[in-house]
Amino acid sequence: MYYYVSGMVAHVEPWLAVIDCGGVGYACRTTSYTLSQIRKGEKATLFTCLSVREDAMDLYGFVSQEERKLFQQLTSVSGVGPRVALAILSAGPPANLAMSIITGDEKALTQAPGVGKKIAQRIILELRDKLARGQTISGAGESVAGPAVTIIPQNKLSEASAALAVLGYSQAEINVALRGIDVESQSLEQVVRLALKNMVKG
Repeated sequence: MYYYVSGMVAHVEPWLAVIDCGGVGYACRTTSYTLSQIRKGEKATLFTCLSVREDAMDLYGFVSQEERKLFQQLTSVSGVGPRVALAILSAGPPANLAMSIITGDEKALTQAPGVGKKIAQRIILELRDKLARGQTISGAGESVAGPAVTIIPQNKLSEASAALAVLGYSQAEINVALRGIDVESQSLEQVVRLALKNMVKG
């Protein structure tokens, strides 16, 4: 229903940002990470996700489309509700969370309040499965047609590609974003960040 809201940041408090759009304040439940990127009294755009239940209707807002995509991915996992998803996303940038999922880092996920080992394992299992794209990555960073299989990271290029896939990018977008990046001389986190910058430029 709402793709984004854009306007002056009228109010902020833990887990909440109110965006004034033409005199109407939209209360967006959000993460600590998004709150750290906006300032009261300044203009901001939050990409939104509307949650409608029998007893409530909540609007969630995020500073980037990547963070919103991860929120939607997390809440699709059995046992992970919006509050838990916000807590997980509050730990840091979306790219860091994506890499934690790809590399199976349960410890990073369990640092979020309300996330135990079982939930962390379920998140890793279910979101890794969503990496099935029907393509694999060659050593040169090109897509290779093949049967639909889950990408199992075996090198830095594959891990970066899988992390970007978790964020919702298509294989074609990933291939273009990774093109020209010196993967070997950069850390995995740097490769993903550079690829995300390339996405924005495109």
